Amino acid sequence: MENHIVDLHLSDRATRQKWQQFLESLGIHNFSDAEVDKIDFTLGLLDEQGQLVGTGSAAGNVLKYIGVCNKEAVPGARFNAIVSALTNRLFQEHRFHLFVFTKARYSASFQHLGFKELAHSDVAAFLETGDPNVDDYLAAVPRVDGQATKKVAGIVMNANPFTNGHRYLVEQAAKENDLVYVFVVNTDLSLFKTSERFELVKAGTADLKNVIVVDGGDYMVSYATFPAYFLESADQTIRYQTTLDARVFRDTIAPALNIKTRYVGSEPLSRTTGIYNQVLQQELPPKVALKIIERKTATNGNYITATEVRKCINDDNLDAIVGLVPATTQKFVEDHVAILQERIKEGMNINGN
Repeated sequence: MENHIVDLHLSDRATRQKWQQFLESLGIHNFSDAEVDKIDFTLGLLDEQGQLVGTGSAAGNVLKYIGVCNKEAVPGARFNAIVSALTNRLFQEHRFHLFVFTKARYSASFQHLGFKELAHSDVAAFLETGDPNVDDYLAAVPRVDGQATKKVAGIVMNANPFTNGHRYLVEQAAKENDLVYVFVVNTDLSLFKTSERFELVKAGTADLKNVIVVDGGDYMVSYATFPAYFLESADQTIRYQTTLDARVFRDTIAPALNIKTRYVGSEPLSRTTGIYNQVLQQELPPKVALKIIERKTATNGNYITATEVRKCINDDNLDAIVGLVPATTQKFVEDHVAILQERIKEGMNINGN
């Protein structure tokens, strides 16, 4: 019977192989364990002969690996069936706010099912459905009186953890603007959890009265949620993810909050962040200016990085982070060093940004 939905258990080798071959036939590649392990569940659509003709997966509240074969089928029927089945399952799990990254040519199909496009590029599109949506998110962001006439800036940071380098960047923006929003990227795939990073940024900037620290919510598109299978190379993935991120910020976040300038630190060390800055420079102006602040150095002349702080934690060398982080971050690390080191032992990656 048509439109027969089943659970596909990818832990079974034969099932995963069949699923992978089906998606490869549709031009979807990259089935690394790092990508597939993020999946919470996978559904399959079987035809009358029991053949797989459609599939879709969910990782958190992000729909992934959606593909259908439309041979001998009503156009759109199988796509509608698999997406509806995914959203119904997630609703049953009380996940009411969903996202999808898809190739740009499929955006209209998702919009037909009630998704709203947040941004698109020549290649990719980023859409959401459900509540709370981007309008609800923006409505909850604090404002100040007369904000429409003020000079407002924005900064987006992971702050894993908040360092004196981050602090320096915020200070420069605070000196040059009436109001600065610091958006903390929301993902719990960092050594420091989102709630911890958020509180460290708040504590580390508490004396700067024109700074408002905001949870980035689901709208600062992170590498963690963007599907690596989507494109052919790591650099491509970074560029297209950053393009969507920049366009959401430029066209939706910035206008609502009257943000005219976005501040970033210079990036002499990280290839990923270097590409990110390049794309921001291409995408944000002229609607939003991009100001690059020279990265702060420590007394030894080396650039201050959160990566170095995490390595010191791993090496149990807390004395070495004095001067790299504000006193508030230093105290948090000292109070929680055993927990942080345990996370590293359990496999939390301390490299990268």
